[in-house]
Amino acid sequence: MIWPAQRPASRPKAPADTTRLEILEAAESVFADRGFAAARLEDIAARVGVRRASLVYYFRDKRELYDAVLATLFGDLLARYHAVLTTSHDISRRVEMVVDSWVTYASERPTLARVLLRESAEPSPSRVAARHIAPLVAAVSDAIREGQRQGIFAPVDPVHFIFTVVGATVFFVAATPQLVPDWPFDASSAEQLAIHRDEVINIARRLLGIEAPATAGDRRDAAVKKTARRRSHRAAGESHH
Repeated sequence: MIWPAQRPASRPKAPADTTRLEILEAAESVFADRGFAAARLEDIAARVGVRRASLVYYFRDKRELYDAVLATLFGDLLARYHAVLTTSHDISRRVEMVVDSWVTYASERPTLARVLLRESAEPSPSRVAARHIAPLVAAVSDAIREGQRQGIFAPVDPVHFIFTVVGATVFFVAATPQLVPDWPFDASSAEQLAIHRDEVINIARRLLGIEAPATAGDRRDAAVKKTARRRSHRAAGESHH
């Protein structure tokens, strides 16, 4: 009896949605490391463990894959912005929460900073990134203009505000390990990110012309100073009599 030839064990097929997510994750890393022009579909396929033809099944070409990566990368950030901008907090607090969300997201997903740096350095930008960034700029700009209409924020240009804040974090996350390798701190550590977040929020406050909300300690100190001034005035009045 002749037995049929045994086929070598193959990798179990992953559900289509899972494979698509794996491709997007691998592509995000490759595009961040090499930029759109230098990235190759073969390299992305190798990271996922599939053939190049499998990528084309999900995405027609490299540009379509890049567009999908950016839609996820910036879309997830936009969802965080909307989550805080639609809360019932006053406008100052909401904008500060947006800044906090930005720093947190950029630190959790460092590929974002590298993609932004590569896009900004391209001599002939594809404008794909600009299309995905536009809703983010619009959301924050609307919030700043709302604060300006209320007379709370200084008349700062929203785009100036956005890119001052964004630039500080992009360079901190992406460039510090490369340009200052001997710095005795890890820029991605929770401690350094907390320091950076506070600094960026303070920059945002200065641009908007607002002060930090008073803490319980600040209020207590103010009350003590106010009482001291009253006593001083009372004593001065009594001395005149």
